[in-house]
Amino acid sequence: MGIADQFKDKAQELADQAKRKANEGKDTGRERTQGTSERASKTSQQGRDRAQQGRERSQQAMDEAGERFDH
Repeated sequence: MGIADQFKDKAQELADQAKRKANEGKDTGRERTQGTSERASKTSQQGRDRAQQGRERSQQAMDEAGERFDH
């Protein structure tokens, strides 16, 4: 095998390695995006739950105040 063949083989090996790493990076990016989306959805749901709890507490406080002043 001549030197030119060795260079070609090494160049091909490096090109294959670069492709694998590029594909790994894409997969990692997708995973991060999915994780971010899931966290955003979860956070949004928590916000809705807290808002509902606040409304319920407010209604309860209004009911209690009404009972106190009715007597």
